[in-house]
Amino acid sequence: MTASRAQLTLAEVEAIAREAHAAQRDKAGRPYGEHLAAVAEGVRARGGSDEQIAAAWLHDAVEDDALTERWLADAALPQQVKDMVLAVTKRDGEELAAYTRRVLATPGALLIKEADLAHNADPARLAVLEPATRTRLTEKYALVRGLLGLAAPRPPAERQD
Repeated sequence: MTASRAQLTLAEVEAIAREAHAAQRDKAGRPYGEHLAAVAEGVRARGGSDEQIAAAWLHDAVEDDALTERWLADAALPQQVKDMVLAVTKRDGEELAAYTRRVLATPGALLIKEADLAHNADPARLAVLEPATRTRLTEKYALVRGLLGLAAPRPPAERQD
């Protein structure tokens, strides 16, 4: 992220996100922090910037009421991070087409949503869900990928250690 001392570091953003979601579990009953870490890592592995990684850590915070929009507005974060978080935040009653248009219109947000969808659609995560839920979510994720122009899940680049 930017080199300003006043800005939160990635480590601080991660700690804030983990604490904000500490009591939350995902649909499979796993600690929600695992999802946040997977999305942040997915963004990093796909070549995302520090700003995109920060937004990945916070991508569900406002939507899940873990943090408020006011908190986000006042946070010591670059405006680009705030814009990406709000772009991927679904709003009550919002049509999917409007949501995906906002993601596409916000610089940097598509990569965050791509990493989010990739983790959400991970067959290992879906396998533990009830069949009806698994089918519904698989169809939903495919629809969102299509609207975003992401034809199929793209795994992160192979790591070269």
